[in-house]
Amino acid sequence: MGKTEFLVTLIIFNLFFVMFVVAIVVYINKYRLRKKQYLNEMRLKNEIHEKELLTMQIEIQQATMQQIGRELHDNIGQKLTLVSLYAQQLLHEKKEEQVNDRIEQISQITNESLEDLRNLSRTLTDDNISNKDIVTLIDNEISKIKSLHKCKISFENNLKNSDLSFSHKNVLLRVIQEFIQNSMKHSECENIFIKLTGPEAYLWKLELKDDGKGFVQDAHKSNGIGLANIRKRAEIIGAEYELTTAPNKGTAITLKIKHPS
Repeated sequence: MGKTEFLVTLIIFNLFFVMFVVAIVVYINKYRLRKKQYLNEMRLKNEIHEKELLTMQIEIQQATMQQIGRELHDNIGQKLTLVSLYAQQLLHEKKEEQVNDRIEQISQITNESLEDLRNLSRTLTDDNISNKDIVTLIDNEISKIKSLHKCKISFENNLKNSDLSFSHKNVLLRVIQEFIQNSMKHSECENIFIKLTGPEAYLWKLELKDDGKGFVQDAHKSNGIGLANIRKRAEIIGAEYELTTAPNKGTAITLKIKHPS
């Protein structure tokens, strides 16, 4: 083989080798691209599936609470009403003063239980949440807590149109209830601050803060049942959750939910 033929063969071999390497690189890149697309598609499908499950969870929870509320009202409520009527009847029939006092006590306790049952039934059937805007719901909740005279609660909002969906109103109200109860039981706070804003940067943004004793987050892996419930409720509607606390610095929680894309 002459020198020229050897050089031509070498060049051809090198060309084939380069083409082979390029083909492998192209194949690898396409494989990576297809893999990335596949993983993105799977991630998107998983996110959609999780949202569907969470939505179904809310719907099932709502239906279950409504059923329990109706059962409480229609079954137990009717029985307590009968007990109250019988007690009132006995009160008018009996003449002994001591017996009358006992019957009066029974009637009073029964009527108080009936009122508590009605309130619980209204809460579970969610008519209260469905028919009122979120600002009114929060104001009503604060009014009930203030009657306990345990701590001062301040509520600030700038919502002009507070017509939120049932699921959002339900989560907001339950989170506020949970935070207030948690603060009063554990933080030894004097003040609780509630701020609800929107809908500029976010659909809504809820800020909760107390001036209590706070805690070290690393020492509370679960952050307590109350805070865990708040975090779980935020996840259900896809809200961002942030907890800030430190010893003697109080506790603050922020929930934010973006505008639907």
